[in-house]
Amino acid sequence: MSFLLPKLTSKKEIDEVIKNVAEKVLVLRFGKDDDSVCLQLDEILAKTTNDLRNMASIYLVDVDRVQIYARYFDISYIPSTVFFFNGQHMKVDYGSPDHTKFVGSFKTKQDFIDLIEVIYRGAMRGKLIVQSPIDPKNIPKYDLLYHGI
Repeated sequence: MSFLLPKLTSKKEIDEVIKNVAEKVLVLRFGKDDDSVCLQLDEILAKTTNDLRNMASIYLVDVDRVQIYARYFDISYIPSTVFFFNGQHMKVDYGSPDHTKFVGSFKTKQDFIDLIEVIYRGAMRGKLIVQSPIDPKNIPKYDLLYHGI
């Protein structure tokens, strides 16, 4: 399903999208096209594109091609999904130590839709961090890895 979603292949393309997507949640999925979990997530993202067309723009980013952003967001596990609104990085409290990105795949299409709706509503009210609506049982658990410390 990743072939249905637009891909960003350079820092310049990512910078342009972050700058130009207005009044919508920008979803950047960092991963690899040949990873099974990334493909699972891509299927969910592709299935929600039409439902969320007024609220979100979804793009795929290959971590090997745009390493500067992979390092900036400390993408240690793939897939990792990062959210923006009007150029601002949106953070989400998932009940984990890292609020900057969602790591792993969403369990259901509805989990992703609910999250986008919460981010969108929060951003429209000026919030930069929102509480995740996803059931904690559906949030993948992982350990933080700090590179270069």
